[in-house]
Amino acid sequence: YSDEITTVSPSYAEEIQTAYYGERMDGLLRARVDHLTGILNGIDEDLFNPETDTNLPFNFSAADLSGKAKCKEALRTEFWLDKDDSPLVGIVTRFTGQKGLDIIEYAIEALMEKGIQLAVLGSGDTRYEHLFSWASWRYGGRIAARLTYSNSIANRIYAGSDMFLMPSQFEPCGLAQMIALRYGTLPIVRETGGLKDSITPYNKFTGEGLGFTFTNYNHIDMLGAVDRAIEAYRNPQAWSGLVQNAMNAHFTWDISADEYINLYNKVKYRKY
Repeated sequence: YSDEITTVSPSYAEEIQTAYYGERMDGLLRARVDHLTGILNGIDEDLFNPETDTNLPFNFSAADLSGKAKCKEALRTEFWLDKDDSPLVGIVTRFTGQKGLDIIEYAIEALMEKGIQLAVLGSGDTRYEHLFSWASWRYGGRIAARLTYSNSIANRIYAGSDMFLMPSQFEPCGLAQMIALRYGTLPIVRETGGLKDSITPYNKFTGEGLGFTFTNYNHIDMLGAVDRAIEAYRNPQAWSGLVQNAMNAHFTWDISADEYINLYNKVKYRKY
């Protein structure tokens, strides 16, 4: 009976028309596709601002990234991680299968063999709380987890990490990847829902892109994306360009609000 139907990203609007994502409403949504719109969520860029964020031990900007390097070292100290030249990967999430934690679980040893570090914040399913508790013990100095949720710790992970891992099974929109970009941290995401719409994959030939993506939901493809991220990280010039791309990207509510206003006006002035 609705005049229009909206959801929180263009790709998710397409996905929910399939049996896998539609939760038995896919047929109805396909029938009403002419009145179905996906509008990407936005973030508050004043709230998530590395230049003014009081949760950070050091502030920084796209013009002066020295504070980001200091935030990385401070995060390692806070999380008891080794201080070396390893790329630091952040994870801030609810501990649930939707978020891709099962493929992280399957690949944890392979991830460690790649020489990265993991700083994890989250809580939820007991299975994954046990996973990260065990991993913090097994790979002390390489993995550390805080089994809680804290906005201040989350922001320090966004600011202090080099990369942000978000291999979601499905993600209607997702905000964490947008926040990570704001802090110059490059997302590694699966191409689903809002992740697909917000993170354009890095092109090493042109320098374009905002992160590293993979399509199929399995640990092999995820590890491939991690490999590409590490390769770029080991090229300081390429990485610097990517960080600039990230910090100059904008996913604000101003953009999304304009799309909603246009949609409401379309309904308001429609002649039935």
